[in-house]
Amino acid sequence: MNKNTKVAIVTGASRGIGASVAEALAVDGYITALTARSKDALTQLASRTKSSGAKAENVVVYPLDVQDHDAVQAMVADVHSKFGRIDLLFNNAGTGMIGTVDVSIEDFDKTLAINLRGAFSFLKTIVPIMKAQSSGTIINVASRAGKVGFAEYGVYGASKFALVGFSESLYHELSPLGIKVTALCPSWVDTDMAENSGLTKEEMISTADLVTTVRWLLSLSPAAVVKDLIIECRTSIN
Repeated sequence: MNKNTKVAIVTGASRGIGASVAEALAVDGYITALTARSKDALTQLASRTKSSGAKAENVVVYPLDVQDHDAVQAMVADVHSKFGRIDLLFNNAGTGMIGTVDVSIEDFDKTLAINLRGAFSFLKTIVPIMKAQSSGTIINVASRAGKVGFAEYGVYGASKFALVGFSESLYHELSPLGIKVTALCPSWVDTDMAENSGLTKEEMISTADLVTTVRWLLSLSPAAVVKDLIIECRTSIN
């Protein structure tokens, strides 16, 4: 491994935003550690990245559930041991949920366990590594629903509002240490999670838009920091 090669961890990498960003990072030369629950989906993505031009040795697969903190710790430790650094956490794993007070306690707990506790698990494990490096970038994938409350999305919004707030605290704590933290808050993105949006494919944000956004964030100078970033669908602004 070239000592200048950067290392990224992408959670929720098996599909949607995570898969598109992971593939782009691998093609851009990052050593990219892919994690999601489905080993088969991750393996297929790893094959696609190689077909797109990524080096085979630059893509590693870690099937796990973000709710399992021990598994998260083991994965991060293995990546750090093998490659000696972690430059980017694309903290993307999440689940959708329709409902507010009408959801079950079990579904409420599961949504927060994945969308908030899962994100926290990676942050808790990776932030100390980035502090020791005095460098790194964290992109927490929240949602426009983490900035604006919507009817019938109370539980999902609660999980994303919490992630945005946590991300903002980290932004203030870590920016002076040379570690960038951004909460990425897109509206409806053209993925399977947007099947209830009521928008057409052409009216939604594409995963390619998110790839462009991530590449832009990573291209900024060390002096430029972005606390949060909302991306709207032009036809659904309210």
